[in-house]
Amino acid sequence: MRSGASPEALRIYAERLRGEEERYRVSCGEPCWSDDGWTEKLALIFTERPPVVSFTFGCPEREVVEELKRRGTSVWVTVTSRTEAEAALGADVDALVLQGAEAGGHQGTWRQHDDEPLTLLTLLQLVRAMTDRPVVAAGGIASASAVAAVLAAGATAAQVGTALMLSPEAGTSEPHREALRRRAPTRLTSAFTGARARAIVNRFVVEHDRDAPVGYPEIHYLTAPLRAEARKMGDADGINLWAGMAYQLTREEPAATTVERLAAGARFAADA
Repeated sequence: MRSGASPEALRIYAERLRGEEERYRVSCGEPCWSDDGWTEKLALIFTERPPVVSFTFGCPEREVVEELKRRGTSVWVTVTSRTEAEAALGADVDALVLQGAEAGGHQGTWRQHDDEPLTLLTLLQLVRAMTDRPVVAAGGIASASAVAAVLAAGATAAQVGTALMLSPEAGTSEPHREALRRRAPTRLTSAFTGARARAIVNRFVVEHDRDAPVGYPEIHYLTAPLRAEARKMGDADGINLWAGMAYQLTREEPAATTVERLAAGARFAADA
């Protein structure tokens, strides 16, 4: 996923963050572009040959997919639309991860746009009509009944994220944990990273979302020092509180307990 932000748009947004610099007594970062070590990561995967590699924000070229499969690695790709699913299947990937609008954190779209994101059930129906390859359902799944529902709708497996964020094993910061214990709404915002992501609404979202240009990862690097300092201060109003729409169902329990509870409940629902 490449940025669409112009240098001027980045400069204007940086100016609008001056108040945040004063609040946290730290300067914004440099809004630079990076491919996040794509070549190096791919070389490592080729060498290590993990059983599965999953991609998001796009799909590798068919030649890369074929080489990974030749080395014994199964290739999974996150898709958020029928168009992305068609392209991924055209690259001959082994499985699709379907991310619905309910998901917390970044939307795995291949390009940034203002189109209304598809809900998980809608996406699942559309993609299931296209292929019989394995599909993993993700987005807003936080209960056994939700796991059972996506499996009944044709998913091969269910993926949870936010449901694990209060586990002791998770690296969730304390201010983020406190926010997950509350009941504030979530919304999609580009204010923190320049890419659309679902977060619990806080002061930063309210004050800056309307001004944030599309610009990932430049905006991410721009706001990173502000977020780091806010996190250090325990200020939940200045950090990206990623969370799915069903985050209120998240429990404070070990990750293994969550997985076992959801799996057992889904099996019971399926047998009922």
